Amino acid sequence: MLLRIRSKEGMNRVQVEAGETFGTLALKVAELLKVADPSTMAMGKDPNPATAAALSQLADKTIDSAGLKHGDIIYVTYSKPEEEQVKPNSNENAPISVKQDAVDDFLEKQRGLIDRKKDPKFCRHGANAMCDYCMPLEPYDANYLEENKIKHMSFHAYLRQLNAAQRSKNSAASSNNVPPLEEQQFKVKVPCTGGHAPWPEGICTKCQPSAITLQRQTYRMVDHIEFSSASLIESFLNFWRSTGSQRFGYLYGRYEPYLDVPLGIKAVVEAIYEPPQEDHFDGIKLTLPWEEEAKVNQAAEACGLVQVGMVFSDLIDDGTGSGSVVAKRHVNSYFLSSLECLFAAEMQRRHPNVTKQSVTGKFSSKFVTCVISGDTEGNIDVKAYQVSDTLTALETAEIVEPSRKPSVMRVKDSIPHERYVPEVFYKFKNEYNVVVKQSAKPTFPVEYLLVNVTNGFPHNPSPLFNPSSTFPIENRGGLVHQDIASLIKCLNGAKEPTDLKKALDDFHVLCFIQSLDIFTADEFKQFCQIVTSREGDISQINNLNGWNTLQMVIKETEGNARANSKTAAGSSSALAPANVSCRHCTFTNAAGAENCEMCGLPLSG
Repeated sequence: MLLRIRSKEGMNRVQVEAGETFGTLALKVAELLKVADPSTMAMGKDPNPATAAALSQLADKTIDSAGLKHGDIIYVTYSKPEEEQVKPNSNENAPISVKQDAVDDFLEKQRGLIDRKKDPKFCRHGANAMCDYCMPLEPYDANYLEENKIKHMSFHAYLRQLNAAQRSKNSAASSNNVPPLEEQQFKVKVPCTGGHAPWPEGICTKCQPSAITLQRQTYRMVDHIEFSSASLIESFLNFWRSTGSQRFGYLYGRYEPYLDVPLGIKAVVEAIYEPPQEDHFDGIKLTLPWEEEAKVNQAAEACGLVQVGMVFSDLIDDGTGSGSVVAKRHVNSYFLSSLECLFAAEMQRRHPNVTKQSVTGKFSSKFVTCVISGDTEGNIDVKAYQVSDTLTALETAEIVEPSRKPSVMRVKDSIPHERYVPEVFYKFKNEYNVVVKQSAKPTFPVEYLLVNVTNGFPHNPSPLFNPSSTFPIENRGGLVHQDIASLIKCLNGAKEPTDLKKALDDFHVLCFIQSLDIFTADEFKQFCQIVTSREGDISQINNLNGWNTLQMVIKETEGNARANSKTAAGSSSALAPANVSCRHCTFTNAAGAENCEMCGLPLSG
């Protein structure tokens, strides 16, 4: 029979016979986990080390005498010589120490129960009493979720459900349980203890992944995405309205508790940054990673923001002239195409969620995908999704690929000595309302991979940045470009300190200033805090050397512009040579200059 071995190395499997002794089992486990001294092992049926029995007490006992069955878990602890010297009293089963998001720390400390009022029909007790009809519900209660049309429970409700199941299975479990989360792995396990040549030369039942049954994910990492201002979407859509081409952008914001769902999380979007891209009327071409991503992330971090997701448009005007668009994505076609699902899975893999509830310190992702497209009524609408953790694991193992038909995903074929693809199944109700299991090869519906996320705007908007800023959006080819002249034009209208604060309170302005490399990292963080703070004194930026340097650059640029305009006005016989803009720092130099007056780099080449 097959026993599962849970240790600080993770989960492993060992093939044994019922008549074998625990001493023989210990030798197999020692070989599997590379334990030099098997006598240091202790084994138990629960994750509490205090209840585990030392190998010296179990060595002569047979496995069947312990009542173990096929598939049972044995929790194994052991020591290594170097660990005994450094951490002799360490608990191998303690959760890994990581720095997770502040919202996760907050929600872990919450009570999480759903309060209910006294039922006038069934409650027969006093005001200070409680019964089955009015006692609080757990955040994962199935009836409550169904009644309130919550399709996916929140991540922390899912954690409470896992912990409750673990406690009910083992009532003697201590507070230092093994972290309940473990990421799915569909790759061939290398190395294997089966005694054969490693993959791809050899494979056996120990190292090959098990069959996969697809099912809709019951939880979601983010329950709601909130755009802090409607101007974010309007500004993003202006590109399509001006050019007819699609657009892609990264969402920058923060995570907060979401009160409409038990223990819920929402992503509050404060800015959309549009990276370099090739825009077409029917799609977008991106280069990943993009060159300025690190600097943009630094600017966002200085404002207290992180990358929470991505957004792209898929709009086609219906040609009626009424402003309506074609409805491409609906229940009878698709919501996310198979290609978009794999792209979302790749982006979620690049942005893992850090949690101490996982044996590896990482589990799933809070990265959200938003699509701006037409609804069935011809209006422009925003839809938000995540893809399941199963798809992320399938994409990592290179088991699936996009299909020409956007509503289905293809399962790849196995290639001997190159790619092993396990059996993949999915369940559905047939025409007789009976649940049947069917092979996912060659294709299966993408709906099994989607997780719906609600979206909207706040009732009382209070955006971090000025929604009426006039500074150009970055990387919009054919439209207004970002340069020093654009910044001067944006700041020239600021006659009062409050006007200056509003002009600078723009994520695109801050990213452009960051790209000039004038501020140090600490100064730029102070600069962003002053600009974005509601009660900050804007005059404090005069104490920053970077701001003073920026003012000098602006004055020099303005002086050169005035001199050039006078030269152009006084010339009647021929046009004056054009000024030269530095491709390194964007400073505008006088005509004929060989090197940039600001950064000293050559203007040619």
